[in-house]
Parts: sequence; structure tokens; C-alpha cells
Amino acid sequence: MSFILSIIITLIFGVGVILIRMKASKEPATVKKIIIPPIMMSTGALMFVIPYFRVSPAGILEAVLMGLAFSLILIWTTRFEIRHQYVFIRRTKSFPVILLSLLLIRLGIKYWISGSVDVGELSGMFWILAFAMIVPWRIAMYFQYKNVVAKLAQTEET
Repeated sequence: MSFILSIIITLIFGVGVILIRMKASKEPATVKKIIIPPIMMSTGALMFVIPYFRVSPAGILEAVLMGLAFSLILIWTTRFEIRHQYVFIRRTKSFPVILLSLLLIRLGIKYWISGSVDVGELSGMFWILAFAMIVPWRIAMYFQYKNVVAKLAQTEET
């Protein structure tokens, strides 16, 4: 029963995140909105102070590589546009599908390896995966945003 309950709770939170991201695309993007999420998420690294959550070097490598692969998908699908002299994240119909797909893949992997990895180490691995996914994505978003802002400034000058 706890297995099904954890999946339901994860899906509810995942859908909540998708709805928040879609609502956020209705407001102009800013540098703060791009860089604050990974900074706030970085506080989760404090879990590694406790030995229960420490991850083996192989586990770190696996989590980082998987996070980087997931980040590429997000980088490819995130674009900015200029509307009413402001920069917005372009809404795409595929974005919620991609986020939900990534969530389902993560859930599948979690339950596939949960029998062979301690719960603490598994938690650490999935935090590393999420962090390795969000940081490159947000860095790419920052540079894309700066390019669009520069284009906006050029059009305002002419």
C-alpha cells in the first residue's frame, strides 16, 4: 500500500510543479526567476552531512549522467520570446508532457533500483540527479534569456 501511496503523492506533486511552471510562463521572465531555484535547491546538499545519505562514487556518476541527459531534453524544449516589450518563456504543448514523462521515468528507475540500494543512498542519488538536471538547464536558460534581452534592447534602440 505504501508503494502505491508514494507513487500517488509523487504524481500529485509532479502535476503541481507542472501547473506552477505553466502559470509562471504567463509572467515575464527575470534573471532572479531563473537562478533562484537551483540556489534554493542547493541547500538540499546538507543531507550529505549525515552518513545515511552519502552516495558511492559510482552512484554519483550514474546520477549526474542521468541528470545531464534529462537536462538536455529541458534545454532543447525551453525557449524565450518577446511579448509587449518583455521576455517570456514560450509555452509549448510538449513541455507538460516532457516534465511528466521525466517524472515517470524517474519513478520507474527509483522503484527498479530501490531493492538494491539503501533508502538513504537512493534519496541522495535522486537529489543529485535532480540537481544535475536543473543546474545545466537553468544555466542554458540564463544565456538564452540574456540573448533575447540583448535583441530586445537592439530593437528598442532602432
